[in-house]
Amino acid sequence: MASVADIEIRLLVEAVFLRYGHDFRDYAPASLKRRVLQAQKKMDAPSVSALQERVLHDAGQFAVLLQYLTVPVSEMFRDPDYFLALRRHVVPVLRTYPSVKVWVAGCSTGEEPYSLAILLREEGLLERTILYATDINHASLDKARQGIFSLEHMQAFTRNYQRAGGLRSFSEYYTAAYGGALFDKSLRDSITFADHSLATDAVFSETQLVSCRNVLIYFNRRLQDRALGLFHDSLSHRGFLGLGSKETLDFSAYAARFEPVSRAERLYRRLA
Repeated sequence: MASVADIEIRLLVEAVFLRYGHDFRDYAPASLKRRVLQAQKKMDAPSVSALQERVLHDAGQFAVLLQYLTVPVSEMFRDPDYFLALRRHVVPVLRTYPSVKVWVAGCSTGEEPYSLAILLREEGLLERTILYATDINHASLDKARQGIFSLEHMQAFTRNYQRAGGLRSFSEYYTAAYGGALFDKSLRDSITFADHSLATDAVFSETQLVSCRNVLIYFNRRLQDRALGLFHDSLSHRGFLGLGSKETLDFSAYAARFEPVSRAERLYRRLA
């Protein structure tokens, strides 16, 4: 028998879907419950039902709740070996295309698309690349468009960049401004940020590389397969797919449609 909290959470996510169109119904239950209860506490609601009533009647409160449900946490060149694998295995293939499209799905506050923009610039590909970065969290997308990150994170970002095979001084890509690190305008202009839901929206664009890392771990199996289907259908023939360090295609409905390029770094290539 389901607990009262579980019932309340189920009603909350159904209400959010009906009211705002954001679909969390197929998110992993344990993770979703943890985040909803955290939001309830931080938003000072006496119960999940009270939180639901507040969110239904106040779009501003829903925007606050969304920050807890979407986990907008990332870092530049996260898992540096992944970016090394991109340089070694993907970049040589991308160079064979007259133009390139890259999709970063679940881009959060923009750390990954900026990392990819830097990598592509250093490899001489950025000028002929269209880089899409999508998320369902409008506040995260707005922050990403600004291209401003905390100065206190730059030391860790620099270490990641160096371990990822960076070819220059990382500090060349930003200036201290507005109390943070403002990334170069040409990098910001190279990225198109857009609202897109892996739970409800269709294929985003035909691409040569899809990078969606540390997103699928928050989905149940059905939603994982839906997202993987979007990535498969988005990729051009023999396109590349990158996942997070704790994610895999194994046992998914699309396992037979990709081959591993670097299994340790969760980098795959579409077979057909």
